[in-house]
Amino acid sequence: MHFNSIFAYKREKSELMGQTFGIKKKSSKRGSLQAAAVVLLGLSAGMPGPAFAQQTQQSTDKVLRDLPAAPVPTPTEPLNLRPSSRDFSKPYAGLKGNPFKTFGPTSIPNANFTNSVRLNDLVKDGKIYLSLSDALALALENNYDIAIARYDLDIADTDILRAKSGNLLLGAPSGLVTGTLGGSSSTLSTGGGPGGTSVGSGGAGSGTSGLSLTTNGAGPLPEAFDPTLTGQLQFDHASQPSPNFFTGGTSQTNTYNFAYNQGFATGTAVQFVFDNTYATNTNAFATYSPQLNANFKLTVTQHLLQGAGIFVNNRFIYQAINDRRITDSSFRQQLLYTVNQVENIYWALVSSYEDLQAKERALEQSKKVAADDRKQLEIGTMAPLDVVTADSSVAADQQSLIASQSNLNYQQQIIKQAIARNLNDPALVAAPVIPTDRVSLDELPEEKQPIEELVQEAFKQRPELEQAVLTLKNDEITVKGARNALLPIIDVYGYYGGSGLSGSANPKCDPALLGSCASSIGGYGTALQFAFDNSSPDKGVGVNMTIPIRNRLAESQQARSLMEYRQAQLRLEQLYTQIRMQVINAQFALTNDRAAVLAAEASQKFNAQSLDAEQKKLHLGASTTALVLQQSRNLAIAENSLTSSRAAYAQARASLYQLLATTLQHYGISLDDSAAGVVKSAPIVPGLEPAKPSKEPTLPAPGQTQPVPTQPTTPPAG
Repeated sequence: MHFNSIFAYKREKSELMGQTFGIKKKSSKRGSLQAAAVVLLGLSAGMPGPAFAQQTQQSTDKVLRDLPAAPVPTPTEPLNLRPSSRDFSKPYAGLKGNPFKTFGPTSIPNANFTNSVRLNDLVKDGKIYLSLSDALALALENNYDIAIARYDLDIADTDILRAKSGNLLLGAPSGLVTGTLGGSSSTLSTGGGPGGTSVGSGGAGSGTSGLSLTTNGAGPLPEAFDPTLTGQLQFDHASQPSPNFFTGGTSQTNTYNFAYNQGFATGTAVQFVFDNTYATNTNAFATYSPQLNANFKLTVTQHLLQGAGIFVNNRFIYQAINDRRITDSSFRQQLLYTVNQVENIYWALVSSYEDLQAKERALEQSKKVAADDRKQLEIGTMAPLDVVTADSSVAADQQSLIASQSNLNYQQQIIKQAIARNLNDPALVAAPVIPTDRVSLDELPEEKQPIEELVQEAFKQRPELEQAVLTLKNDEITVKGARNALLPIIDVYGYYGGSGLSGSANPKCDPALLGSCASSIGGYGTALQFAFDNSSPDKGVGVNMTIPIRNRLAESQQARSLMEYRQAQLRLEQLYTQIRMQVINAQFALTNDRAAVLAAEASQKFNAQSLDAEQKKLHLGASTTALVLQQSRNLAIAENSLTSSRAAYAQARASLYQLLATTLQHYGISLDDSAAGVVKSAPIVPGLEPAKPSKEPTLPAPGQTQPVPTQPTTPPAG
């Protein structure tokens, strides 16, 4: 019977095979063609001729085969990012060093809770003058989300080491921390702060958890690749009363047994047993006293069906390596997300800062109008009602100023939480943050780049696609493992051993009773020689078989693993479609936000000129206080709209870079430096310009606000 021909199974070709990941991906353009194919199939269902249906099916298959392939995502480079020089995928000492170190614990340095020196260097005269580049560099060094994600890199390495021993995987955490709120310019927005990571956050490379488990890890358990040496040392002294002439006496037995076990990737297990005993006996019927026994047995077992083959036994290693690459990609994704969040928080800070400056200008203007009206009231050229109107405008502007101050205070605390690791320093908490960068309207190449080129670039750069492809590869490994578990267990084994006996003649041995006493007198060396000289061999071969009659467990696992694999294929295709729509929407949003900024700038200039003209009319007696105040409010609204539109445009640019996953390349952020937590060179953010010289707004300490001025008493007319 040829088991290979009977139990050979076809290796199903993956629809997503590529040079880098072993997976090919079909373009999302396939959706419209598939829809047309479905229509054709639906029409053909009403036709009676089977030949027509067969031709339709063949033409549909041909259309699907001729679809262009989408680009395979580029792997995260460099691979195997590490926070330190320690490689946890390898033993700490091993045989090259002190082998006894493998029995000692591994020490992990304490977590760092101090701020980087870069933050202290930015404090000048009790203020933090912060550029966007400095904010991003500080986030890379201090942000907790990134610091926690660094441990995932080493944790993934430990799973590789675990898989090399032949054990099941624990899973490599690769979850993305989202919801880092605080980018909103409103103090009423929900949330705030730099987010938070939960222990063992899930991800594409994580182990199974929850109520609905997956088939991850299905299939026969690999052999134990780490050799084990076991031993038994026992010293026994026994005295037994004699019920008859042939038994009883005092005996002492010393046992020295050892065993060596090791498995190999081919599905082979080797066991070598070496047993030794030293026994004395006072019974006259004992031939030897002391008696020395030495025997060994070497057994080799080979799986023929289930559990046979290098792939089946090494599949956890392959999966652990894929999980490590997923963790690398997830770390890059965390950097992209955190950098984008910090940039959004920065532009929210700029918006709040400029809004407060505008509110101070509006208050100064309304105070000036109120003061002029009061002077004219005193000389009798102004009605009391106009003064009351001006004072009411001052109060309203004062209230807006207080709200703007609170908002700026809030945004300053948010940016501090995002770029600092320790906020216990009172000087740091009290220091106001002065943003020194503003967004420029220089057009980026991505704004005019053809949308299809941007989509293709996103397909190559997005870490989510890389993780989905690697996850699909892991699912394919699971499918093969579950398929191997369908086979019966048929193991062939062979063994060879020998026994040796020696010792000293029992002094109480009576030849008259036994006929003869010990003839082979010698020590332990004699027994050892007899054991290995083939004088008393023990050898043989055999077959062990376990054939499940119904095999329902393996069948259910194999079917479920294949269904999960098909689901992963659909998710990957869905992800391509989602990314395409995200990029298209981001480019449209950037174009619209640029137009909004230009319109807001024109509106601000118009309202500023209109206010100046209305003030001149008032001085000439051709206007009223109400018209001046109305125009002043129009200018305040226009300035607020300009501030908001600039922030929206800046955030839209950052969002486009994040959706293309090119933020790190555009800003010159090194993955190696980010993994180590030490930024050697600050990021260079394009499309910025320095803030124009202006009066810094007055900002009370957190928790304090400027008092609302008391309304002056308006003197009666006349």
